Amino acid sequence: MRKANRRLWITAGAAVVLIAAAALAMSAMSGAMVFFYSPAMVAENPPEPGQRVRVGGLVVDGSVERPAAGGANFTVTDGAGEIRIEYGGSLPDLFREGQGIVAEGVFDASGRFTADTVLAKHDETYMPPEVAQALKESGMWHEDGAGHGGYGEGGAGDYGDGQETGS
Repeated sequence: MRKANRRLWITAGAAVVLIAAAALAMSAMSGAMVFFYSPAMVAENPPEPGQRVRVGGLVVDGSVERPAAGGANFTVTDGAGEIRIEYGGSLPDLFREGQGIVAEGVFDASGRFTADTVLAKHDETYMPPEVAQALKESGMWHEDGAGHGGYGEGGAGDYGDGQETGS
């Protein structure tokens, strides 16, 4: 076999190995991907029933219900849409009405969202950009004098107890 033919076979073999490795990596990652949806995005184009997603927004004041069986049911909004969330676990310490949260779970065929994970965010710094943009568009986002953005009545860092957090 000539050198040119040998090089061609080696290059072709390496290409096949690289393509197989890329296909395996992509199939492994596809199962781990979880897409984020804001309430407005869900209203516009709901995800497939059973598809694992993350939803986020502000917990609507007065929407939190705590069933006797445990957990909580509550509504989140981004100012343009709302999602009712059912959660059977223990809520994080930072969870409260008017606070930003991200919940991970699935929608069923009737459109009900059941979360298996709820993450409470202590300020807008960690809010997904989609939710922050929707809050700005709906007028629920407020800028303080220092140019810091926030949500709710008090703006950034307001924990409702008269204490502001430092940046």
